[in-house]
Amino acid sequence: MTALSLIGLNLLVVGLVVLGLWLLSLRLNDVSFVDAFWPVGFGVVAWTTYLAADVEHGRATLLLGFASLWALRLGIYLLSRWLSEPHEDKRYQAMRRNRPYFRWQSIYVVFGLQGALIVMVGVPVIFGIANAQAPLGWLDAMGVVFFTAGFMCESLADSQLAAFKRDKDNEGTVMDKGLWAWSRHPNYFGNTLIWWGLFLIAASDTANLWTVVGPVVMTWLILKISGVALLEGGLHQSRPGYDAYVARTSAFIPLPPRK
Repeated sequence: MTALSLIGLNLLVVGLVVLGLWLLSLRLNDVSFVDAFWPVGFGVVAWTTYLAADVEHGRATLLLGFASLWALRLGIYLLSRWLSEPHEDKRYQAMRRNRPYFRWQSIYVVFGLQGALIVMVGVPVIFGIANAQAPLGWLDAMGVVFFTAGFMCESLADSQLAAFKRDKDNEGTVMDKGLWAWSRHPNYFGNTLIWWGLFLIAASDTANLWTVVGPVVMTWLILKISGVALLEGGLHQSRPGYDAYVARTSAFIPLPPRK
């Protein structure tokens, strides 16, 4: 398939899925579960491309396996978190208050936007699978190292945070144990490593170098839009002691705590 047809196919498949999810949100009057679709969407993209391109190559299998593993792990984690919450996420509650027609607008301001970003960020997976030709080499090895380190970092950080939240004695306090003592957002750091790792694997076929747009957009979203920047603003106000935590802890890259 041509590059344009691959993008079009993935936009169509992801679009149909997000349309179904939007209809479900109307019934539930809750859009928070869309967060769990964010990683799952990349699994959808990987499998759509793999089946459509019909490429038998170790790199294609590697990218499919890694994307599926990450989608399954993070998707289950985020879905279980949504199921444990009695109310819609505060971010979406604020959007409902500020948009009188949010119920209908959410098709594009939440679901459609997320679907488009999934395809954009997922271009290393799409073209890494579809264009897999060159023999596995040192860039693939580097990509495996990046992905593995990121996956372990994100998984451990999520596990530590979940355990912290389950302890009622920690309510309203700052999580500063384990990886969270070295970084204020170790889960996001791990996520970033994952996507740079997937790009390195895809870039082993030099025709895919342009897909660097995927990890660049993901890193920008995490640092400036929906990740670090969004959380930091609210935590300064809602968590006593957060300013002291900021003073001693790296914002993103894990580093030994400052004294």
